[in-house]
Parts: sequence; C-alpha cells; structure tokens
Amino acid sequence: MIAWRSTWSIYKRELFRFLRTAFQSVLAPVLTTSLYFIVFGAAIGARMPDLGGVNYGAFIIPGLLMLTLLGETTSNSSFGIYMPKFTGTIYELLSAPVGVAETLIGFVGAAATKSLILATIILVTARLFVDYSIAHPLLAVIYIMLVAAAFSLFGFILGIWADNFEKLGIIPMLFLTPLTFLGGTFYSIDMLPKPWDTIALANPIVYLVSGLRWTFYGTADVDIRVSFAITLGFLALCVGIIAYIFRTGWRLRA
Repeated sequence: MIAWRSTWSIYKRELFRFLRTAFQSVLAPVLTTSLYFIVFGAAIGARMPDLGGVNYGAFIIPGLLMLTLLGETTSNSSFGIYMPKFTGTIYELLSAPVGVAETLIGFVGAAATKSLILATIILVTARLFVDYSIAHPLLAVIYIMLVAAAFSLFGFILGIWADNFEKLGIIPMLFLTPLTFLGGTFYSIDMLPKPWDTIALANPIVYLVSGLRWTFYGTADVDIRVSFAITLGFLALCVGIIAYIFRTGWRLRA
C-alpha cells in the first residue's frame, strides 16, 4: 500500500521549494514569454498571415507554453534531486520507509502542480497581448499534466545522472531548448519545404507542441492520437528507468 503521508511530505517539500524561488521559477519565465509575445506576437505577428485559420499571435501560445513548461519542469525536477545528492541528504530519503511509488507521486504531483500554476500565469499574460480561446480546455489540462509528469521524471533521471552542475544544465540548454525552437513553436511544419517537413518529424518535441496546439484550436501538424501515444510512451519509459535506478541504486549512493 502507498504511504500517503510520505507522499504528502515529499509533495509539500518540492512545492515549498518552488515557492521559495518564485522569482526564478515564476517571474523569469513570465517575463521571457512576454518578450516573445511583444516581438513575435505584436511586432512580427501583425505582418504574418493566419495559420490554419488561427491568428499568428494566438498560434504561438501553445508553443511558448510548451517551451516554458519543458525547461522549467526539467530544471526544477533535476535540481530537486541533485541537491540532496550534492549535500548528502539523499541518504535520509533512501533510509526512510518510502517506496518508489511514493517518491514518484510526490515529485510528479508537485511538478504537475507547478506546471499548472505556470501555465495559468502564462495564459493570463498572453491575454494581455492577443485574444484566444481554448477549444478543448479539459484535454489541454490533461495534456499539460502528462507532459509535466513525463519531463519531471526525465529531470529526475537527469539529476541522478549528473555528477556536477555542468552536466545538470547541458541537456536542457544544448538539446531541449533547441529542439523546442525547432519543434514548431513559432511556425507550422507544413510551412517547411521538402524534405525538411519530413525531417522535422524526427524531432519528438514536434509531437508535444502539436498535441497541445490541437487542444487549443482543434488543428495541428500531427494527429492528436500520435501525440498522446508518444507522450504516454515517454512517461512509461521514464517510470521504468527510475524503477530500475531505485532497484539497483545506480548513482544514488555515488
């Protein structure tokens, strides 16, 4: 049986850490997103045609939301597990009567909560620059939570793998952010000439951005079922890797 008190303790610890660093975790992403809206939404967007019947300023909202969520969720989660390793307090977690399920639910639940807070703030900020409506709000919330859970687990794995601060930031900076920019954040894949439109489909972030865009406007570059399947598959893969890490103790006691 799951020890819900242990889960709640981990959840509160992670959420309070997020609130203690509110300036970095909330204000900085909102300011960055606002700058994107000013440059791409207001300045450039006014000269861009509608994409799939959607105003360009509104079109980039799901992409910008995904850009922020992927970066913040991965960084917060990786830092959250790396610091206990760095300071040696991870042994308290390992010696406590807390199983893998409690640990994952606590970390993932906090990450999902933080992501919903960020998403809400970003959507409110977007309303200051452009009018938009969400076609499938319930599916949008579910999809955001799935992505947040998957990349929280990915960040968890990254934090365990990293043995210094340089490795902690190398994956988000050199891989995750560029792939998100190239994943249809500011454009539709259909706008790319051949064969680049086909090559772009090798980028997994394309499916995440496309899936979220479909929940907003009912139109996307990729079938929503494919986006959901890839997201769930990545989530299951991360769960399997973390279960293996806890079973073997890989890098946890290093």
